[in-house]
Amino acid sequence: MDTREKLIDDLIALSFAEDIGDGDHTTLSTIGPDEMGRQHLLVKEEGILAGVDIARRVFERFDPSLKMTVYIEDGAHVKPGDIAFVVEGPVRSLLQTERLMLNIMQRMSGIATVTAKYQDKLAGLKCKVLDTRKTTPGMRILEKDAVKIGGGHNHRIGLFDMILIKDNHVDFAGGITAAVNKAKEYCKERGKDLRIEVEVRNTDEINEALAVGVDRIMLDNFTPERTAEAVKLIRSVNPAVEIESSGGITIDTLRSYGEAGVDFISVGALTHSVKGLDLSFKHC
Repeated sequence: MDTREKLIDDLIALSFAEDIGDGDHTTLSTIGPDEMGRQHLLVKEEGILAGVDIARRVFERFDPSLKMTVYIEDGAHVKPGDIAFVVEGPVRSLLQTERLMLNIMQRMSGIATVTAKYQDKLAGLKCKVLDTRKTTPGMRILEKDAVKIGGGHNHRIGLFDMILIKDNHVDFAGGITAAVNKAKEYCKERGKDLRIEVEVRNTDEINEALAVGVDRIMLDNFTPERTAEAVKLIRSVNPAVEIESSGGITIDTLRSYGEAGVDFISVGALTHSVKGLDLSFKHC
């Protein structure tokens, strides 16, 4: 089992542990063990559906006898009244899995819906919307999956799969050159093939990053006008360096940064403050 699969399995196990504890006493006391039932996932708000595959894992993990029939897959545009899937089996199992499944799907669908709106703002441009590490603890893999389902792209998953030298690293390390050289030496000593990105705050830092050599330059809190100037400078020195914009960029200002010529725009709002999509799981 790879890291991603283990993280998802651990999340589901922890979620059941915190929700059910020593038993769902409401369900156990009111529903007989042999009662069978049928429920469907009803869409109550327009958006992008996400989390169907994870819902299947939730049901299978709790009770393999639950039968799930899917009508709408992840990534589909849905509207109120749509039925995404039907689940049949022991009523006790349906009731005990309902909340976890809904929590995951509402959250993932909300993220996918918002991501699609951001990416649509960049229609016709090569620029891609990226997520960040501003995620719900324990749910990062699912939230980043939702970003992809919504048409966005993942930045690094965590602190382990890319080197991103931010302003605090630069200041503590003694400058961009020192920080990048230390990072390169670290990777060489440990046999790690990690891409290196550095955050810059001004033209001097851009020139320093270009001189020392990095894979990507992040323009932090630049205006669209300054971004366009920075892109021109970077492209003139090294066209192969990727360019990312970050910091305070909203859906209203997004396209102006894309039109400035950057390759990526990272947006924390894709995950850190998203409203869940309205879904319900009802008897049918």
